[in-house]
Amino acid sequence: MLWHAIAPSRRFTKASHDVVRHSRLNSDAKILLLYVQGLPEGLADRPLSEHARKLGITGRAYQRAKKLLVEDGFLHEWHQQNDRGRWVTVQLFGNSPVTGEAAVGLRDGLGAAAPPMVQKPAVGQPRGRVVGGYEPVVEELGENSSRPPTEADAVREPEPVSGPVPEVDAAPEVAEGERVLLSLRHVCRELHLGVREARSLAEAAAEWLRRGVSAADLRRALTSGLPEDGVRSAVGFLRHRLAAKLPEAAPPPVESPPVPQVRTPVTCKGPGDDHVFRPVEDETHCGPCRREEARRHWLAQAAAVDDPPVHTPWRERVAALAAGHAEGGESPSPG
Repeated sequence: MLWHAIAPSRRFTKASHDVVRHSRLNSDAKILLLYVQGLPEGLADRPLSEHARKLGITGRAYQRAKKLLVEDGFLHEWHQQNDRGRWVTVQLFGNSPVTGEAAVGLRDGLGAAAPPMVQKPAVGQPRGRVVGGYEPVVEELGENSSRPPTEADAVREPEPVSGPVPEVDAAPEVAEGERVLLSLRHVCRELHLGVREARSLAEAAAEWLRRGVSAADLRRALTSGLPEDGVRSAVGFLRHRLAAKLPEAAPPPVESPPVPQVRTPVTCKGPGDDHVFRPVEDETHCGPCRREEARRHWLAQAAAVDDPPVHTPWRERVAALAAGHAEGGESPSPG
């Protein structure tokens, strides 16, 4: 049997059994809840993520713990603009579950909707079920807040869409891109998209498919190398990655040279046995017949010459040339 031998006399936090024995909260969520419950007033206005980092709860462990606290009513947050027009995240934390209406009442200061006790009593004094004195805090999301912030750190299920989603006549690549985007939830829960969200990014995904990327390669490109601290907004992250990692357009297809037309074999009109050949243009005789015809034509022209030139053998021409040199006379013409 375990005994608490030396109970602390100061600097302690009373924990409700409803929290310690909560069946749905994991250990990180319980530790974070108790840590925030015991914060002094001067630290109650800091973001929940900062307190979690001091406890070593970061990344997906923090997202999981925060998601459980949100689902069970211990944590509420809203996105709104402050007086300077910057978008901030307002968080309300309690040491007991609070409904959405009560949380809005606490945020807006509506006494009728707020629980009996809101302020944090002194440490060690008896108290009932209170909303642990954790005033709404403003968590700045980035330095440039000229546009609405991204989604909260937690990985939340998308809110149900009211009414049917209108069907649109989309190109095959757009429909395939939408299917790829909706399937990302099976690979990484942080990339869970609603139908309207996926449809808003379908055209950007379709451009990848038009550039020769397969659906499997597109899915791999969108789910690999995720940030170590998790994805704050699935829509914002995927929109940025679809634009930043868009591959180059495929080069235009190279046109192949035209295939020469093959003519049908025809029968040669030359002498001899019938035979066929494949003409190149409009020939009526095959190659051997054309060459034979040309030879006969040349012989006929040679026979028609009345005084054909006398051909002197080369030996006689060389002897005559040598005799001319010996006599000192003129050399006979070698012709």
